[in-house]
Amino acid sequence: MATKTKAKGGVLEFAKTIVYALLLAGVIRTLFFQPFWIPSGSMKPTLLIGDFLFVNKMAYGYSRYSCPFSMCPIDGRILGREPTRGDVVVFRHPTNGTDYIKRLIGLPGDTVQVQNGVLFLNGQEVPQTPDGVFTEVNEPQGPMASPPRCMNRPAPGGDCDADQFVEALPGGTDHLILNLENGFGDNTPAFTVPEGEFFFMGDNRDNSMDSRFPRSAGGVGFVPFANLIGRADRIIFSSGGSSMLAFWTWRPDRFLKGIN
Repeated sequence: MATKTKAKGGVLEFAKTIVYALLLAGVIRTLFFQPFWIPSGSMKPTLLIGDFLFVNKMAYGYSRYSCPFSMCPIDGRILGREPTRGDVVVFRHPTNGTDYIKRLIGLPGDTVQVQNGVLFLNGQEVPQTPDGVFTEVNEPQGPMASPPRCMNRPAPGGDCDADQFVEALPGGTDHLILNLENGFGDNTPAFTVPEGEFFFMGDNRDNSMDSRFPRSAGGVGFVPFANLIGRADRIIFSSGGSSMLAFWTWRPDRFLKGIN
């Protein structure tokens, strides 16, 4: 009889441990850090397909989207702090419910326009300095086996190239961007960012559906402050293969790498 009682007590303690661990994980994910796996090449060269990172959810405060399944009973935002131009931000798409990661370009009241692939903010050209060529292997990347987009036409296994530039946003935030072609996002009308909303772009400028494009065309449009989930500060782990267990595709040089 004593053995049965001990067994039941052991099972109960084990169940309690699992419940407490899940509750702790839920609190950490809701209040502090959310894991995010980069699924596409829209933020190359800053972020590569297969980069794994934790999103800092304390950076901008909390909204309903801070909780899993958007379950936080928050109207608007609490403990809100304004993001900084140039931040790499994870946000909830305003209509399709998907989490996106892009760079913050336009703040409320800003005028944003792209002309011949060059960004203009409030009528002023944002400097771009040539920085060589970004080269990667022309092979499937990530769990979706997505091929990279290239400005050349390499054979499988060949070098996939893209022109690389350093873009210097006002405020001193310099970051790398890629140019592949004269694409349909290289010339836009002038957008005026509404109060309480933000304008985002991918660093891989010809391979990003972002605020330059209306939601009706698969883009993002302006993003409300409430939809911001957090700031991406550091890559934790990176793997270019179809599974994180494929150790031969790991990228050790990107482990714990800061995001600029």
